Amino acid sequence: MLDPEQNDSFSDHYLELPFDLSKIMFITTANWLDPIPAVLRDRMEIIRLPGYTDIEKLAIARIHLIPKQLDNHGLSSSRLHITDKAVQAIIDGYTREAGLRNLEREIAAVARKAARRVASGYKKKIKVDEKDISKLLGPKRFVREALSRRGQVGVVPGLAYTSAGGELLFVEATSMPGKREMILTGHLGDVMKESAQAALSFLRSNATSLNIPDELFNTREIHIHVPSGATPKDGPSAGIAMLVAVASLFTNRPVKPCLAMTGEITLRGQLLPIGGLKEKLLAAYRAGVDTVILPEENRKDSTELPPEIKKNVKLKFFSEALPAVKFALESDSTKKKPASSRAKKKSR
Repeated sequence: MLDPEQNDSFSDHYLELPFDLSKIMFITTANWLDPIPAVLRDRMEIIRLPGYTDIEKLAIARIHLIPKQLDNHGLSSSRLHITDKAVQAIIDGYTREAGLRNLEREIAAVARKAARRVASGYKKKIKVDEKDISKLLGPKRFVREALSRRGQVGVVPGLAYTSAGGELLFVEATSMPGKREMILTGHLGDVMKESAQAALSFLRSNATSLNIPDELFNTREIHIHVPSGATPKDGPSAGIAMLVAVASLFTNRPVKPCLAMTGEITLRGQLLPIGGLKEKLLAAYRAGVDTVILPEENRKDSTELPPEIKKNVKLKFFSEALPAVKFALESDSTKKKPASSRAKKKSR
């Protein structure tokens, strides 16, 4: 049916009549590409449509969803006004989706409760603000990760792209006395585990550049954890965050505050491009991130970013991982000696 070389005489097995399908365009939709057979996928032109950003959701809600629900519930803008901050509170705390279906449902719930008050004889204009949302819809269903205003040793904010949009994803690293082993937790996929192994191997091969004693790798056991363990996580773009987390741990230098990063690393130290740039940077902007480390090859994609991001988030592009690590960590002047070194001196 889809092959232009053969579908001019397609024969239906029920009617046993030939049909000319060469002039017909078939349009199909799917949430995931993986279940589509490779033979079928090869005959398709695939157009990827990213989910709506928070800014786009707010605009669509203001122009389309709210007027539609006011009309459905017999209300007018003179009787009910839902502020932009209230809509943003619904987006942040009550929906986690790429589309708008649940957002419309929550706005409809607010409109229903307002309509009941009007039907009960309430005469004044009802104004729904951010503080009113929890009273109308109950406690928040989703809580976004909060960015610390202080840099921490071994804790790095990374950026992830999920089916619901961009997310701030923290990578935590710690070490303890033990054999040369690495523990990975947080419901990580195989690709993400391989990124952690590549990050550790690159760090060991470049330890002298960061003034890390080689014996630390031989006497310490490393544990890398990505919180929200119930959520599966996979993909290579957390490689730079894992590398910086372990480098921060072994140099005892905290990561700069309000800094996030994303990018795949190789064993040679190259920083490879990532996808979902717009969604990831919107998540960074929403969390209050000031600076984001990105692969150099993503510079060309930055021209399509919303003006809010360009104005408020500083983008630092790197083609090599080592300069990115040195930029991400606080300067040597704030550096303290690693805990293992201090313990050795104390025992002496």
